[in-house]
Amino acid sequence: MKTLISPSLLSANFINLKSEIEMINQSEADWLHLDIMDGVFVPNISFGFPVMEAINKYSMKPLDVHLMIVHPEKYIHQVAKVGAMMMNVHYEACTHLHRTIQEIHGAGMKAGVTLNPATPISVLEDIIMDVDMVLLMSVNPGFGGQKFIENTMKKIRQLHDLILRSGSHALIEVDGGVQAETAPRLVKAGVDVLVSGSFIFKSADPLSTISILKNLPR
Repeated sequence: MKTLISPSLLSANFINLKSEIEMINQSEADWLHLDIMDGVFVPNISFGFPVMEAINKYSMKPLDVHLMIVHPEKYIHQVAKVGAMMMNVHYEACTHLHRTIQEIHGAGMKAGVTLNPATPISVLEDIIMDVDMVLLMSVNPGFGGQKFIENTMKKIRQLHDLILRSGSHALIEVDGGVQAETAPRLVKAGVDVLVSGSFIFKSADPLSTISILKNLPR
């Protein structure tokens, strides 16, 4: 299976958002990654449901929604209503993670769980069979364009081992500092989904950049 590519819209030109989405539609990207920030769980605010609804009208790619917010369980049905394929919640933000994962599935979406850089893989032992994807943050969440945290490579290996041991079918997604130097290493390490923002949207030829990421040897 080729690597799935999920461009992060947070790095797009929001003045020309429609044309940016049309570019993604024409590309080899598989999903469209939407970072929802509340200024509480992370020190930044991005966009909310009206923007997500508008994006869904034009996007031909499934929406990979990453909620960097407190109490994400309150918004499950709203996220489903705007057409999300994947709803990703932070382990650190969910007191009752198993219930939240069940409710996401019940709303008709795939369920992902995200770990911050300092959160160990071991916390997933009792939930790994229930999730469709694990997103490892390779930067501290809240801002685009940060430097890749090298310890992520060790966590990928640990997560890969956990998935194999448990018989889980969860995909491994990585978000943060994914660019020309890190992407090949991530793919070789067994990452299934690459989230990339600045590297794609700030490149001279985003379509070509997406194609290069998509076709990296596994």
